[in-house]
Amino acid sequence: MQQIKVFLLMIAAVAALAGCYPRPTSTIPAARVALTDDQIDSIRFARTHHYSINYNFVVSADSLVLTQQMPEEAVSNLPTDSFTVKHDERLVVADIRFLPQDSIDSVWVQLAHEQGSFGWLHESDMLKAVEPDDPVSQFISFFSDEHLLIFLLVFVLVAVGYGMPRLNRKNAYIVHFRDIATFYPTLLTVTVAASATLYSSIQRFAPDQWREFYFHPSLNPFSQHGLLCLFLASVWAILIVGIAAVDDVLRHLAVRDAARYLLGLAGVCAVNYIIFTITTLHNVGYLLLLAYIVFAVWRYLTHTRSNYLCGNCGKQMKRKGRCPHCGAMNV
Repeated sequence: MQQIKVFLLMIAAVAALAGCYPRPTSTIPAARVALTDDQIDSIRFARTHHYSINYNFVVSADSLVLTQQMPEEAVSNLPTDSFTVKHDERLVVADIRFLPQDSIDSVWVQLAHEQGSFGWLHESDMLKAVEPDDPVSQFISFFSDEHLLIFLLVFVLVAVGYGMPRLNRKNAYIVHFRDIATFYPTLLTVTVAASATLYSSIQRFAPDQWREFYFHPSLNPFSQHGLLCLFLASVWAILIVGIAAVDDVLRHLAVRDAARYLLGLAGVCAVNYIIFTITTLHNVGYLLLLAYIVFAVWRYLTHTRSNYLCGNCGKQMKRKGRCPHCGAMNV
């Protein structure tokens, strides 16, 4: 029954994703469309910078200063006026200009504020202080900060160091060490580790593809290709396997024990995400992932898997003999 439930969840997810697959909106061949020089420049800019006019940003820095005069006046050191945009306010790209004579940054961007004000600034200054006005992009930006990853790693390790002795004293269940007879928690931890490795691999080997995804995110793996497709598929796999793991844990354990087990499982997944994200950026993550998969599967096969069912109560047993649940002898 459990396998049927997971299979139906997978079918539903695939059907939903397939339904989101982008379809062409025009039947006019691209070769027949006449483009002006300005349109060609705009398309070229959008491909290389991943945004264009009418793109929406939100201010992620504490504030952002915009110059009201034209960029030529600012480059010529003429007197200019400015105004400040505060954190979390929305901006729209209104115009883009190129000034080759500017030694700092030749690209200037005009932004329209939500209150109707317009101002200019260097593209390099803008990108440091804004992020796309999309929840997926903001989620990526939040979890891509290396300082945040290091802080989370230290926090999780301290929490594990404090909590593990208490769990051991209470003989609590925990994945990989004193596990329950289901493979879903082990599969979830391995999937998270593989997903984190894919995430860092994209940043290393396909940074432009990742930047395009950051500015134009999609949760549909069928709309992507290469490592990005595999990464999005792994994210959906985490969701599906996670649901199956929670359901199986609640079937095997009482509510209090299940809550402790799930908290420990979440902690292990968090450690896996942080460690494999950081180590893959430094070429260590791939060997570490292989070693972790071997360790996780070995622990399940040798210490967790139940090969027998009690003939009296039908509960799972690791070996023949007296049933730990009802006390019946099985030979």
